[in-house]
Amino acid sequence: MTRRIRQATVKWFFFLSWLHESLYNNSSGKLVPVSQFTMERWSGRVALVTGASSGIGAAIVRELVKNGLIVVGLARRVELVEELSSELKGAPGKLHALKGDLSKEEDILAAFDWIKKNLGRIDVLVNNAAVLHISMLTEGETSHWKQMFDLNVIGLSISTREAFKLMKEKGVDDGHIIHINSVAGHRLGNRHGVAPYSASKHAVTVLTEGLRRELVQLGSKIRVTSISPGCVDTDMIKAITGRVPIPEGEFPLLQAEDIANAVTYVLGTPPHVQVHEITIKPIGEKS
Repeated sequence: MTRRIRQATVKWFFFLSWLHESLYNNSSGKLVPVSQFTMERWSGRVALVTGASSGIGAAIVRELVKNGLIVVGLARRVELVEELSSELKGAPGKLHALKGDLSKEEDILAAFDWIKKNLGRIDVLVNNAAVLHISMLTEGETSHWKQMFDLNVIGLSISTREAFKLMKEKGVDDGHIIHINSVAGHRLGNRHGVAPYSASKHAVTVLTEGLRRELVQLGSKIRVTSISPGCVDTDMIKAITGRVPIPEGEFPLLQAEDIANAVTYVLGTPPHVQVHEITIKPIGEKS
């Protein structure tokens, strides 16, 4: 055996040893997700999840609190976040419910002011709040277009700005900003009336890359990730399917928990890893 082969064999042995230690709980011998170990570094740290009252936002809140994070759930329907807080009592982390409309700058600024005064810092931002209106460009309502861009684009941008400012002020250089995007942010779907929504989500795709470049220029180690799901079984999609006839069996759906798992996955990657984009589709989705 040559020296080069021996060196390669030793490296391979150490890699397999590391993989075994990462995947198995030594006390039980059971297979354990790697993220269970790597999420430990986020325990006790502060996360803000927007649109936290139901669907994807509520699922993300559950996962983060179960992983020991102190989570601020921001939503208009704050009573639903409060119910979720009661449900999560006894979990390793804690959930604070805040009322706010993410399409209003004053509500976003008030939320970050509360976080600064009461929790002292922010480590993770999950920009989840969004709205979808089926709206034709030739006859749609201006109020619907404005609401989509105010929430999906401007609200996300204000939250991102305020999170970065607070991270910088408090010396958090390993924070993470996660945008819950959509496959509609990468292509225009075939269904009528989705162009304005798709345009707002295309903006999120561009803003993700723009933020990444700014962070690189600033020498920051804060990470940014876009997570782009296909159709998810939430109140939003139920409202759409109620208005657009879809043949039975043609509309496979993801679950909100699938997106929450993607959030913990990207948070659980090593600090030097930039997971820039994740696209998630249900099995059987045709487009």
